[in-house]
Amino acid sequence: MNLPIPFVEYTRRLLGVDTFEQLAVALNEVPPVSIRFNSKKVVNSTINKEPVPWSTQGFYLDERLTFTFDPLFHAGCYYVQEASSMFVEQVLRNYTSVEPLKMLDLCAAPGGKSTHARSVLPSGSLLVANEVMRNRSQILAENLIKWGYPDVVVTNNDPSDFTQLTSYFDVILTDVPCSGEGMFRKDAVAIDEWSEENVDTCWQRQRRIIKDIWPALKPGGILIYSTCTYNTLENEENVQWILDNFEAEALTIPTKDDWNITGNLLQGAEFPVYRFMPSRTRGEGFFLAAIRKADDDSFAEVKYKKENKKNNKNKKSSNKKSSNNDKELLAKASRWLNDADQYSLTIDDVSIKAIPTNYINDIELLKSTLRVINSGINIAEIKGNDLIPHHALAMSCECNFDAFESIELSYEQAIAYLRKEAINLPPSTSKGFILLTYKNTPIGFVKNIGNRANNLYPQEWRIRSGYLPEEIKTI
Repeated sequence: MNLPIPFVEYTRRLLGVDTFEQLAVALNEVPPVSIRFNSKKVVNSTINKEPVPWSTQGFYLDERLTFTFDPLFHAGCYYVQEASSMFVEQVLRNYTSVEPLKMLDLCAAPGGKSTHARSVLPSGSLLVANEVMRNRSQILAENLIKWGYPDVVVTNNDPSDFTQLTSYFDVILTDVPCSGEGMFRKDAVAIDEWSEENVDTCWQRQRRIIKDIWPALKPGGILIYSTCTYNTLENEENVQWILDNFEAEALTIPTKDDWNITGNLLQGAEFPVYRFMPSRTRGEGFFLAAIRKADDDSFAEVKYKKENKKNNKNKKSSNKKSSNNDKELLAKASRWLNDADQYSLTIDDVSIKAIPTNYINDIELLKSTLRVINSGINIAEIKGNDLIPHHALAMSCECNFDAFESIELSYEQAIAYLRKEAINLPPSTSKGFILLTYKNTPIGFVKNIGNRANNLYPQEWRIRSGYLPEEIKTI
C-alpha cells in the first residue's frame, strides 16, 4: 500500500516508530468482514461467526459473503457494518436509561450506525436519522425501512437546520465527515483523496458542525463524537475544543483489556477517548468520544405548542371531513398492523401512513422545521377504492403477517422477485395480495390476478445484476 508521505511522517511521530510499523503491516492485510443481526428478525444462520466483543448482535465472518445475492440481506435481517464502529453501542448502553428518548444521528448515511442505534435504544424511543446529501438520504431511508422499526424519521438537512430545535435531543451522534485515514485498507479512493489540506479543511468543518448542532442537545444530554481517522487534529484536539468552548465533560466508557482499545494520544490531555487501531483490534481505524452537556437548570427545555391531537387517530392529513370510503380504507389498513391502537393513521389522496401516537406532535414539529424524507410506517397506496400494501409494510416489524396469505419461495424465486421479475405462484393461490417469504422471512408483496402475479417490489431497490456468481455464499 502506497501511503502518502506526509501521512506516514505525521503518523509515525504520533504513534512512535514501532507502533506505526505495526499499523503499516496491518494496513496491508485483508480487512475483516463483520455483520450485525437485526434482533427483531430472527435468522437461523449456520455460517461460522465470532462475536464482536463490544456489540451484542455483531459478528465477524470467516469470509465475505455474496451479500447482494442474499434475500435475507434485502429483507433487513442483518446489516454489513464495520466492527469498530459498533462501539457506539457501549455509549448508549452505559449512558441511557430504560425510558424512551429522542436521538439524532446527524451524518447517518448509509445507515449502519442508525440501524444499530435504533436496535439498542430503549423501547419507544424516537430516532431522527439525517443525511445532508440528497441521493445518500434516499439510501439511508431504504436501509432504515428494511430494518423495520416504526419510530424513525429520515431527514435531508444541513446541520445548521437543527440549531432551532433548542434542547430537543437526548443524544446526538455526530460521525462527522473526516479525512478517512481509517478506511485506507478498505477504500483505495480514500488514499488518493487524502492530503494535509483536506485534513485542515476537515477539522474546521467538524467544529462548525458541532457549533451548529450543540443548541439542539438537551442539558445533560450526550454528544457522541466519532471519526474514521487517526490524526489528533480531527480527534483529540476537536474534543479538547468542545470541552474548552462549551460546558461539557468527557465520559468514561467501560471497556475490557482484551478489546485492545487505545486511549488519548494528545500530549498533556487526560480526558478519555477511544481509538481503534487495525494493528490492535479486528476492525478499521475509528475514534470516539462521549461528551455530556452540562445539566444547567437555567436551560429550560423548549415546549412546543401544537394544537391538541389527542383524537387524531385515523385522521386525514387534510382538513377535509373523512368520507365513509376513507373510514373503510383506514379500518382495513389498521388490520394490517399488529397493534394499531399504538398508531395514528393518516390518509391523503395517494397513501395511508401510521405514526406512533406518542410521537405525532414531534413528527409534525420535525416536518415544519426540516426536510422529512420518511417517517413512521408507509402502510398502503390508495388506488380507487382499494389499497395496495406498501413494500415498507412487509419490511416493518409491526406488520400483521397473518392478515395476508403467504407463499414461501425458493432461493431462485426470491432472487427473481428481488430483480422485479415475474413470479409463478401455485395454481391454488388465492387472488389478491400475497406476502412472499424466504426462509420464513417476508421479502415483499405480489398481486395475484390469476394468470400472473404482479411484482410489487420497488423498482429503485431491485437487484440490477443479471447474473448469479458461480459460488453463492449467504447467511
